[in-house]
Amino acid sequence: MGTPENLSGGTGGRREPLRFDQDASATAVDMDTAIVLLGAGVTAITHPLLYVKLLIQIGHEPLTPTVGTTMFGRKVLYLPGFFSYAQHIVRVDGKMGLFRGLSPRIMSSAISTMVRSKVKQAVPAEQAEHVSNRDGLKTSLRKVMKETSHEMVIQCLSRIATHPFHVISVRCMAQFVGREVEYRGLFSSITKIFNDEGIGGFFVGVVPHVLGEVIFLWCCNLLAHFINTYAVDDNFSQAPAVRSYTKFVMGIAVSVLTYPFMLVADLMAVNNCGLVAGLPPNSPIFKSWVHCWAHLSHEVQSCSFSWSKWNTLVCVIVFSGSACLKLSFYFSPIRAISSEDPASFIAACL
Repeated sequence: MGTPENLSGGTGGRREPLRFDQDASATAVDMDTAIVLLGAGVTAITHPLLYVKLLIQIGHEPLTPTVGTTMFGRKVLYLPGFFSYAQHIVRVDGKMGLFRGLSPRIMSSAISTMVRSKVKQAVPAEQAEHVSNRDGLKTSLRKVMKETSHEMVIQCLSRIATHPFHVISVRCMAQFVGREVEYRGLFSSITKIFNDEGIGGFFVGVVPHVLGEVIFLWCCNLLAHFINTYAVDDNFSQAPAVRSYTKFVMGIAVSVLTYPFMLVADLMAVNNCGLVAGLPPNSPIFKSWVHCWAHLSHEVQSCSFSWSKWNTLVCVIVFSGSACLKLSFYFSPIRAISSEDPASFIAACL
């Protein structure tokens, strides 16, 4: 028969790994909670900017443009910038009006964090190694592709899980156009969408959204990898610092190219849902996101549409069939347009 000391020692030996696992689990939970709270704060701070951006995307221009001149002396019409648009929202709905549709976005951020955490635990990624020599290019490229594939799975699952809340948030904000009150609370919005459109209503526009994020992820990671491998020399003293910023810079550049996917996703979330913003004459009724893409491409090619639909940055994309022939964008806090003379607008952007 074992002595009490032996029993106590044996039990203590078995409890030590369990205690370690409990501490690791508690630490992971605390980290997830901190990320959720941080994400909620960032979402709340940036929400007015995204709110104004969405209203511009759906073509709502309540303020008249003002006449101005470019640096070359060319006369153009200037639409109001963010602050003017935000002041208009405050005049109509008060300061709290700037946070219309915020609660679904916070819920989306929290769910995204939890989904990412669970997927990473279920499908752990391989330990990353930095390979910069060209001799190890194949090994390095293979590793980048594996890591990107892992990130893609996480991103797709996260987007699919949170897209219903994105649809609700977009429709809550789009109600500003027609002054509707159909989408108020989170649960009432879920009930309305389910009763009117079924399960499919929660995933309107999810395909272009996922496609845009997948293209963004692969282009950003691969471009950053090739630049770090070929363009940055290991003998350069600041090589580590340059490599640390490569992916960030590539993210900005690639986001301009993938923006049309996000635009189509937002337009499809509002289209033909019963709101004034998604019905004629404010918007055509689209059969699918491909129809929406083709419609916008045709309008860009003919230069006969509301210029604000492509970006707050004002992106002008000229398509010929499925090939993008030309891309120019005018990065400014104030979006310059010339609805009377589109050619002058394009010239002002260049």
